[in-house]
Amino acid sequence: MGLRPARTIRDVDKVPWTRWSRRVMKKSYIKAMPHKDLHHFMHGKWNDDYNACFHLIAKDDFYHRDNAIESARQAVVRYLEKNAAGKFMFLIRVYPHHIIRENKMVAGAGADRIQKGMRRAFGKPTDRAARVRPNQPIFTIYTYNEFEDVVKTALERAARKLSGRWKIERDENVNR
Repeated sequence: MGLRPARTIRDVDKVPWTRWSRRVMKKSYIKAMPHKDLHHFMHGKWNDDYNACFHLIAKDDFYHRDNAIESARQAVVRYLEKNAAGKFMFLIRVYPHHIIRENKMVAGAGADRIQKGMRRAFGKPTDRAARVRPNQPIFTIYTYNEFEDVVKTALERAARKLSGRWKIERDENVNR
């Protein structure tokens, strides 16, 4: 069995019951934390003389699974390493805090005797997601002006891996 479709978790108006406390487990809604697929949040090398900064900015309100963000990260880094090796700094600006739960249902003959339906249907944690709000940057790339086309192509590739509508903006303020 694979991942459930993204449409099952994309409603951002629902309450995210995702409290997990390491110190006081009694206060936790979620008793076990799913593993992270997203481990690296920075790539490249920081130089003080970078003169261009680009953001991939969300136009919509969405939850994005950490494996989708990881896939977009790999696409960006692979393209930038091939075309602008050593001349960029790539940052992921969101963290997957939201816990996705799933109430597994059994299908088939005799399944009604096995499961309880919607009784106690809080669900078991299966994955993590990051909430992205409108006009929030998800990726930032610092580089030189000569690599503008390369960076825009890399961010377009990342946008294809993620749900929703995206825009690429150049920021004139290159401070980290």
